[in-house]
Amino acid sequence: MSISKNLSNLNNSLEDSVKLVAVSKTKSNQQIMEAYNNGQRVFGENKVQELSAKHEVLPKDIEWHMIGHLQRNKVKYIAGFVKLIHSVDNIKLLKEINRQALKYNLTINCLIQVKIASEETKFGMSKEEVKNMLDSQVFKELKNVSIVGLMGMASFTNNQEILKKEFSFLNTFFKELSKSYSTMKILSMGMSDDYKLAIENGSNMIRLGSSIFGSRN
Repeated sequence: MSISKNLSNLNNSLEDSVKLVAVSKTKSNQQIMEAYNNGQRVFGENKVQELSAKHEVLPKDIEWHMIGHLQRNKVKYIAGFVKLIHSVDNIKLLKEINRQALKYNLTINCLIQVKIASEETKFGMSKEEVKNMLDSQVFKELKNVSIVGLMGMASFTNNQEILKKEFSFLNTFFKELSKSYSTMKILSMGMSDDYKLAIENGSNMIRLGSSIFGSRN
């Protein structure tokens, strides 16, 4: 099925309250433009080099999201244009994002990545680490970053009960934090295989690659 058809089907089935991030990593500029010409404006990349290269040549009204693990020494390459960083998993990274944002006189929106899967390969902070960071004096002094929500990556499994438990855990934590932090509006969870379950459990931002661009070769 074509990219345009896939996008059309998705947009017809999604509630207006759910924001669709098209995961364009490894996709060609031509494929991205096909999605763009069908109305998609939000794209997510997981490598800084690829993100910067695409931003250079593609339309300037694209909203670029950094969805992959981000190293501190790479922040400077995307700070001037990135709309949302999904993968903040420590205070040192947040301090560096703040430092680079200051150079551009910008406030960069960020999501805290919470570890919801039991897999060792997944990044993210524990619930306690998130609370400690948000309560810290260091965090309160960062004026050029705004924490606008949480992001989680579920386990790589077909077990619906495990996925539901992980999504539900993050949704509960998100609601809890939202009471104290008025900027907390985004709950980013759900990918091509599990986005419907994620939405059922409170997600309002989904990151879809193969559902739009087709499965990887």
